[in-house]
Amino acid sequence: MSTGQEPYDPYIPNSGAAPAGGAGGNRTQALQAQIDDTVGVMRDNINKVSQRGERLDALQNKTDDLAASAQGFRRGANRVRKAMWWKDMKMRIWLGIGIAILIIIIVVPAVVATKK
Repeated sequence: MSTGQEPYDPYIPNSGAAPAGGAGGNRTQALQAQIDDTVGVMRDNINKVSQRGERLDALQNKTDDLAASAQGFRRGANRVRKAMWWKDMKMRIWLGIGIAILIIIIVVPAVVATKK
């Protein structure tokens, strides 16, 4: 084999030899072109599927992170809700005590004044 020749490929006819059937050679070339196109499309599809898988993995990771942060937010929100409830109750208790003291300040002198 000389260095100037291309490697042997049974699907590519030799340029020096005429095809056995003129129409058959063209048909073979057309079929080979279709096969090459199909292989190219299949390779593109495989690349797209692998990229889609990578994107799905990234999306799954983001979803897991979001679920974890949502759970943390829920815990924090419950903590704040309980703190605000206690703050509200303290305010109501102090308000009740203040009103009771005010009523006592008003009623006791009135009762003492009516007893005299």
